[in-house]
Amino acid sequence: MRDHLLARAAAEGPLPFEEFMRAALYGPEGFFAGGVLRSVRSGDFLTSPEVSPLFGETIAAFVRAEAARIGAGTPDVVDAGAGSGSLLRPLLDALGPAGRVWAVDVSPAARASLAERVPEAAVAPALDAVPGGLRGVVVANELLDNLPAALAVRTGEGWDEQRVAAVDGALALVEVPARPEVAAWADAHGGDVPPGGRVEVQLEAGAWVAAALSRLEAGALLVVDYGDTAEGLRPRRAEGTLRTYRAHHFGPDPLLEPGATDITMDVNFSAIAAVASEAGAEVSLHRQDDFLVSLGLDARLSELRHRELDLARSGDTMARLRLRSDLSDGQTLLHPRGLGDFRVLAARV
Repeated sequence: MRDHLLARAAAEGPLPFEEFMRAALYGPEGFFAGGVLRSVRSGDFLTSPEVSPLFGETIAAFVRAEAARIGAGTPDVVDAGAGSGSLLRPLLDALGPAGRVWAVDVSPAARASLAERVPEAAVAPALDAVPGGLRGVVVANELLDNLPAALAVRTGEGWDEQRVAAVDGALALVEVPARPEVAAWADAHGGDVPPGGRVEVQLEAGAWVAAALSRLEAGALLVVDYGDTAEGLRPRRAEGTLRTYRAHHFGPDPLLEPGATDITMDVNFSAIAAVASEAGAEVSLHRQDDFLVSLGLDARLSELRHRELDLARSGDTMARLRLRSDLSDGQTLLHPRGLGDFRVLAARV
């Protein structure tokens, strides 16, 4: 992958960062292209559904509420970036009868897992395969942070753009004048950025949100991810939020081992909300802990605590230990300095 990108940059000139990121994550030798399932305990990162099935079970309550709001007895459900099926399986089990069900993931390993774990779902590699006219909910959990983005750097007069070039046999970032669309996005959504500060320009994430909403006749798009509003991201603008993950730890510089590490960034929810509003959706933004509590997760955890006490009285030590582990995993979803601090955007149409 590194040699391929070096040759490409040498032949074409400095590559826009989103092109580098697209190749490194989704190209033929990309991070998500092989036979490895990344979002599992033995992989590279864990998402909320992998931490606890209570996440999918709780999101089912949101789907039921949306179905009641729009009058859909059997709501359609789309899980975009569905991974191993750890969200969709408990969601469908808790939901009951559903309409059309789609599981979307670019990873061949994920699609194989989905076909086995959620056999009632139509499995597809991209949102393009999902038809329009949906009446229900599209869920995107930790998807937008992986979509390719450009990099803009604040200058005295405006914006430069960081691209990936071949320099002395290595990949390196070089600065060139920003493309008009990159500068316009940074002006609109970057917020107060100091000179030299970096902004991840998430045009592709916005386009994905618009495409997802266009498939909904009625219902909601639910986006769950790490990130914040433009104002909330301000303290991180000196360095930007771009980073890599591998084996559940921060990885090296993204240019060093392309294809071997996850490349990710904080989602700018101000920009996403603007796209959804322009598409005619009613938008609300929440913290994950507040959102899940509003759907009854705290009551579910309380129920588990009472069951644990009952098991303690009965002397069933192994069952109590299993239940205590389930309870701990569920509480992790609400941790105020961890997953509970993720953001949830609901865009209703």
